[in-house]
Amino acid sequence: MTQEIFTAFVLGLVGGLVPGPVLAATFTEILQGGFPKSLRIIFWAMLAETLLALISLVAFSFLGLSESFFYALSFVGAGILIWIATQLWKIKSLDVGDKVHFGIGKIFSMIFANGILWTFWITVCVPKAILLGQQLHYGQLVFLVLVEMGWLISTVGVAFAFSWFRGVLSNPKAIPRMFKLFSALFVYFALSMLYTSATFFLK
Repeated sequence: MTQEIFTAFVLGLVGGLVPGPVLAATFTEILQGGFPKSLRIIFWAMLAETLLALISLVAFSFLGLSESFFYALSFVGAGILIWIATQLWKIKSLDVGDKVHFGIGKIFSMIFANGILWTFWITVCVPKAILLGQQLHYGQLVFLVLVEMGWLISTVGVAFAFSWFRGVLSNPKAIPRMFKLFSALFVYFALSMLYTSATFFLK
């Protein structure tokens, strides 16, 4: 149970640092209006992702699927984590795209149209959340809250760092090393999921 709680927080923590639509929008807003204005994007993005996570969690919970289903699904989740790890390994910079205005509708669309995010929640987070729910009262919600807390802390942290230390973050040597570390963390989680699921089916 302790490992699942730790995993939830770190998945959110690392997830908040992965370059994607939310960070691109956040960095763009920092460049256009400063750090305080970027918090609006982070807040709405977190709300949208939490809603997405709840939809996934509730849908799977009401299906009444057996424990073995989620352990089997974890094999797919491990593959997704390894795929994400390979993407993280290749990151060399935190470049942002064109400057645009990000309204609430655009932010929600950006989150809900993110197929990778849906896949990540359905194959990685939901199975682990439901398994935690079998060990801890309301464990599913605890898992979700910890993921979102980790995500919020890291996203706000990297946004703040970007606003103050953009020169350091743009160092061509620092960024690849940082994301190689994140890549290693995702591989660790993938191997842990594979081991746990294999142990369940072989016992």
